[in-house]
Amino acid sequence: MTPTAQRAFILLVLVLLMAATRVNHFAAIPDASWAVFFIAGFHLRSWTRWAFPLLMVLAIVIDVLVIRASGIGYWQHYCVSPGTALLVPAYFAMWAGGALLRQGYHGADWTALAKGSVLLLAAVAVCHLFAQSGFYWTSDVVAAPTLQGWARNYADWFLPYLRTAAIYVGLAAALQLATEQVVKLLHARRDALH
Repeated sequence: MTPTAQRAFILLVLVLLMAATRVNHFAAIPDASWAVFFIAGFHLRSWTRWAFPLLMVLAIVIDVLVIRASGIGYWQHYCVSPGTALLVPAYFAMWAGGALLRQGYHGADWTALAKGSVLLLAAVAVCHLFAQSGFYWTSDVVAAPTLQGWARNYADWFLPYLRTAAIYVGLAAALQLATEQVVKLLHARRDALH
């Protein structure tokens, strides 16, 4: 498979994962959107100019369709506010974390795992800062926003979002490791036959 075909396949899988899990943020299968952007940044770094906007539009379209299907207007939904625009830098923080992990990546090893863990933690912290701040400070749901209330809200939701992103990214990392090992075995077998 060519590198372009590999990237296209990965993009398709990520689109399907986001479409399947974003329909209900608090379902039994949690929303993979944050992880999708991190994984996409790692695998689709060279396609950032068009793949990031494509995934961003997909996220918005899914939200609009799900909200309309519930029988209310998009702007009347609990989670939608003018701060929703901050999802763009929020999701780009996830993308950037994955792209930074890809820089200098030479294969799955303990160094890559440590770097990936730190970058995922930092990306989630920044993503959550934008996403949660946009909601907290601009939503009509928060009657009297305060700095203390914002900090408490940030802290309350940080670990659940980190846990969800880490589970999906961990599964993707395990798949990456398995794929790299299979490729090494196939190359070794091919070299032994020659």
